[in-house]
Order: sequence, then structure tokens, then C-alpha cells
Amino acid sequence: MAIYHLSMKIISRSSGYSAVASAAYRSGSLMLDERTGLTHDYTRKSGVAEAVILTPATAPAWCTNRAELWNAVEKAECRKNSQLAREIELAIPRELPQDAARETVLAFVRENFVSQGMIADVAFHHMDKTNPHAHIMLTTRAVGPAGFGGKVRDWNDRTHAETWRASWADHANRALANAGYQEEIDHRSYERQGLEKTPGIHLGKSACAMETRGIETERGAQH
Repeated sequence: MAIYHLSMKIISRSSGYSAVASAAYRSGSLMLDERTGLTHDYTRKSGVAEAVILTPATAPAWCTNRAELWNAVEKAECRKNSQLAREIELAIPRELPQDAARETVLAFVRENFVSQGMIADVAFHHMDKTNPHAHIMLTTRAVGPAGFGGKVRDWNDRTHAETWRASWADHANRALANAGYQEEIDHRSYERQGLEKTPGIHLGKSACAMETRGIETERGAQH
């Protein structure tokens, strides 16, 4: 049964995170954090199917290089409590064929984020199992030919969250219909839908445990 899950968080330096380490972990890459001098090697991380960087037309070509991109983000942030990136994690309906699932996520990202000027680093995890999902790291500053400029405060507007959540449901439901499924997912809470149900967890027990261990590993590698 297709389920809905979309969560959002800020990746911030004050919480002990590094944009470089976070991107390396999600993409299963090896990357040097030029700010700290630490090398983050997640090339042995299992479950990473693919990682794709999408950029707006204003972004220079080097932004498609993951290490250059996130090191530039770190360089642009000087404060110890800097917000480095926004992350969206979403569950992908497991009913969808992998190609359709991939294109559905990328279309959602282009429409909602890249079109507004954000750079998106999209990592697809466990696409061949029962808990396919994507991690989307988004930049927080305007980008132009010379690199990153000022923070775009409008992107922090709380009203965007509801728009993004509804948009993912729309994209996923169109993909499900195109694949021949009648069921739909709904971004609204069970209470808002008028249903008496207990919300479920979008990841299976073993997968959830694995992701938890991974997050701990990611954070530990930054200290």
C-alpha cells in the first residue's frame, strides 16, 4: 500500500552538522571538508542507488560537482550557528517502477525548488526494496555566475511547507495513476482527513534501524 511521508529539517552547524559530510553520507561518496580538513568516506554505505545534482540556470557549471558545491556552501557561511542547507526526506511509493519513481521525484524537485533558484542534491536510497525514499539537500542562498550571494529569506516562509507537501502528493498520485494504480496518498494528517488511524512509519523496522545507525555514523564522523 502506498504511504505518505515527507519531512523537512535544517542542516545547521550549531547542531554539529557539516554540509560536506551530510552530502557525502547521503550520496555514498568520499569528500574532503576543506573547512575542517576532515575526509568523509561513505563509499561503502549500502542502499544508495543514485545521487543527482539539479541546478537553476543561474548556477555556474562547478555547482554540479558535489565536493565543490558543498565546500562552497561551507565557505559562504561564517557563523558557528549557520544554517547550511535544508533537507527534505520523502517516501517513494514502492508500487512505482524505478524509472518512473526517479522521474517523479526529479520533476517534483525541479518544479518546487530548482525553479525558485535552489540547487538540489537528490539521493535515492533502497530503490529496489520495500522502503524506497529520497533525501533532497537544498541550498539556502541565491546563486549566480560568481557563486553564492545572500540568503533568500522567503524560502523559510512556513507557508511553503504545506505547498511542498501537497505538491509531492500530487506528483506521486499522477505517477501511480499512470502506472495503473487507483490508490492515492494524502499529505494531510489523518485528523484533517477525518480518519481515526494511527500514523505509520514510512520505513520498515530493519531499514529504520539502519538509517538511525547511519545518522549516528554521519554525526560521529564530523567530530
